[in-house]
Amino acid sequence: MSQCLCWRRMKRKLLSILKREAFLKKRVKLSSGRISNFYIDVRKVSLTSEGIYLISNLVFQLIKNEFISAIGGPTLGADPIVNGVCFLFHQKRKKIKGFLIRKSPKKHGRQKMIEGKPLKPTDRVVVVDDVATSGSSLIKAVEVLKKERIKVLKALVIVDRQEGAKEELARLGCPLISIFTKKDFFLKST
Repeated sequence: MSQCLCWRRMKRKLLSILKREAFLKKRVKLSSGRISNFYIDVRKVSLTSEGIYLISNLVFQLIKNEFISAIGGPTLGADPIVNGVCFLFHQKRKKIKGFLIRKSPKKHGRQKMIEGKPLKPTDRVVVVDDVATSGSSLIKAVEVLKKERIKVLKALVIVDRQEGAKEELARLGCPLISIFTKKDFFLKST
């Protein structure tokens, strides 16, 4: 089976699962503080064996040929994605470091913001998250990394709600790639 065909099948399957398991048509308050008429809880899928298998493979296909040394993102949305992609890199005999960025530094120990194998200024990273709305979590992650002189090549999310994240990240010189947008859930973009 060609990689392109496999990619399309996996993407269709993941979208079907997300629509069934993670999509909620209901008025909710988002972490950005905005009110929305829908919610996509990707963790309901990324924390299942089939869901993380599909997500990890799709993300792996998007980054496997890029010269990157680490993948990570804001905890909690990035946690399963980082673990799944790191597993696939190892399975394919490729090296990659995983990292997670805390919302605030630990109050004890070394009081780190970035968890995982230490990153260096020579590292080239991709930042991942489950869903992007305004991009605030991804922006904070990129800023934390840039402060440490880490080169961020791009941000990658499972779903872009198309509510400003792409534009805000572009201002930081960080393109945003998404596997799905809200259009895939039959919603109009703003």
